[in-house]
Amino acid sequence: MDKDMREFGAKVDALIRGEHIGRNHARDMFREVLLNRQPDLQQGAFLAALTAIGASPEEIAGSWEAIYEIDTVKSWPEVPGHLVENCGTGMDRIKTFNVSTLSSVVAAADGVYMAKHGARAITSKCGIVDIAETLGVDVECEAAVVKRSVEEAGIGLYNGMSAKVHPQALYRILSQIRFGTILNVAGSLANPASPDIGVRGVYSPDLILPVARTMREIGYKKGIVAHGMDASGQRGMDELSTLGTSIVTEFHEDGEMTSYEVTPKRLGLPIGEEKAILSSLDREDEAMRFIRVLSGEEKGSRRDIVAMNTAPILYLNGNVTSLKEGVVRAIDIMDSGKAVQKLKDWVRVQNSSDPGVKLERLEKMMGAAYVL
Repeated sequence: MDKDMREFGAKVDALIRGEHIGRNHARDMFREVLLNRQPDLQQGAFLAALTAIGASPEEIAGSWEAIYEIDTVKSWPEVPGHLVENCGTGMDRIKTFNVSTLSSVVAAADGVYMAKHGARAITSKCGIVDIAETLGVDVECEAAVVKRSVEEAGIGLYNGMSAKVHPQALYRILSQIRFGTILNVAGSLANPASPDIGVRGVYSPDLILPVARTMREIGYKKGIVAHGMDASGQRGMDELSTLGTSIVTEFHEDGEMTSYEVTPKRLGLPIGEEKAILSSLDREDEAMRFIRVLSGEEKGSRRDIVAMNTAPILYLNGNVTSLKEGVVRAIDIMDSGKAVQKLKDWVRVQNSSDPGVKLERLEKMMGAAYVL
């Protein structure tokens, strides 16, 4: 045991000195953490050191490999098309409302099969699991229920902080930390459904290429990784931005990668109002606005940024031929009522027991949201 601690500690020292440890060492050290074979102080030091150095694509892939192999319940929905996921890493400076969750519901309403994988918020009250739970989705269910939801409703959410999804340790680690780590990337990639298309927002432009390369290395066929900025270019968000320029890297099925910039104007949208897209940090309030945007009741900056972040999903899945076309289609879906109907489908199917009570509560929330 003492030898294992010394060897583990030596690798932590290397990271602190700025030396990368590669995929295999990262995988082996993450296994030690997941299996709780190292003292808590060593585990925390490792996570902090690897995050501070800025993990390489190989180290992110190694971390993902350990989580996926020994701490992820496998759950592969059987669907006629691609399996798609979208999410943000968190840790960004502009704390927007939960854009990616709304975008996934809109995309599902257009026939995209969305296999979501997320967690409760670490630094706020409004992570994807928090919002989905407030709306009536069963977030503590078995992975088999989520699989059925993806197949029947076109959308499902695997709770990254549930022992029913990550039984060994990921839920234990996430429940004990309140700062961002490499798990914001590697942990979120350990999706039980193994999607083949991914749209991922990252908190720093420095992460765009490493995360895109990691996704390609672990089996994604195609995807988009983006970082959005405000008008000044000084602050960013882990999604496409309606406030300023977004930096994007797209990787294709042939292995090629292309990088480009996106602006609201280029996609036919006005510059957004920052105050309107910030999270209120109140679950009930966010859930009500969630409903209003999905139903087409709330227009303006919130709807625009949801449309902007739905566009890459529709584009990669082949529903549209460009991001600009995807924006128009996303707005049409929300205005048509299809998106809010998809939310009802999700609540109806992703529940371990009779969803009647939760659907009734959702209907009441919808009634209240429409008269605000």
